[in-house]
Amino acid sequence: MTAAVVMLDVAGTELDASDRDVLRHPAVGGLILFARNYQNRDQLMALTAAIRAERPDILIAVDQEGGRVQRFRDGFTRLPPMAALGRWHDQSPEAALDGARQLGRLMAEELIACDVDISFAPVLDLDYGVSSVIRDRSFHADPDTLTALAAAWIDGMAAAGMAATGKHFPGHGFVEADSHLELPRDSRPLAALEAADLRPFAALSQRLQGIMPAHVVYDAVDSQPAGFSRIWLELLRRQLGFAGVIFSDDLTMEGAAAAGDYAARTAAALDAGCDMVLVCNQRAAALQVLDAVTALQPSARVPASGLRAAPQSPMTAAQRQQAQALAARLIETFNQ
Repeated sequence: MTAAVVMLDVAGTELDASDRDVLRHPAVGGLILFARNYQNRDQLMALTAAIRAERPDILIAVDQEGGRVQRFRDGFTRLPPMAALGRWHDQSPEAALDGARQLGRLMAEELIACDVDISFAPVLDLDYGVSSVIRDRSFHADPDTLTALAAAWIDGMAAAGMAATGKHFPGHGFVEADSHLELPRDSRPLAALEAADLRPFAALSQRLQGIMPAHVVYDAVDSQPAGFSRIWLELLRRQLGFAGVIFSDDLTMEGAAAAGDYAARTAAALDAGCDMVLVCNQRAAALQVLDAVTALQPSARVPASGLRAAPQSPMTAAQRQQAQALAARLIETFNQ
């Protein structure tokens, strides 16, 4: 039986015949949505209902971090970049932690109301001030501050019934290059990574249900990018004790190209220990990945279906309004 280990996407705001066909493929276990898939909340709910009609068990995901990375905007609360919470924490730690819990819960509840299971969040990369792709997506430069804020955000997500996925293991913040466009290399020794970047992942590994490795080569540890590295993913499992779902980052990113063609990328990610591979924005590539999985017949994995949302009692109207006002205030302050 083909394992459902592929997460892919669809092109528009509703399903067409080709989307329905690909969703029925037994290797498909997840679907990620983008801004192009969204017009308004009613349309989104119709789309997720259509997806469920084809595959009731599928995991529906989105990147709804806040700041620059928020796919659904009109009709959703505009969330601040996580760095806004970090700045607040520098002034008022307890208030910032409470705010992180509120906003994590608000983000999750708004998605779950539209039948979206997970947002790939929180970002656990440290802000070294150099990464072109991380920057204000990071909570903070200090590992302990970042861990505290991320833990509060995770608590908020959990209160809504949403699983949390930490990214990008073991840390993308130190490298300047954008792994969407090239393959970054981080030459620091393992001890330096353990002293800083790995600390949030180690501290939160028992509270995360998903982790996404970086398309970054850490030369002192392995010649392969982390998501294709048995060394890194075994460290994640054995040393950090992570028992959840390991999602590859998008196999169409330039940082994944070092592994070869799409069949080779798929085989490398699964062989290294990923439980689900993402392939986005290129249907031809997605079909090649599906063919590769069918040929490989990978063994049983940690099932991504276990991350389906489990809605809890929602915030009261007053709590929701308070969280929305907080989000607006943090955006205004951050932009000053």
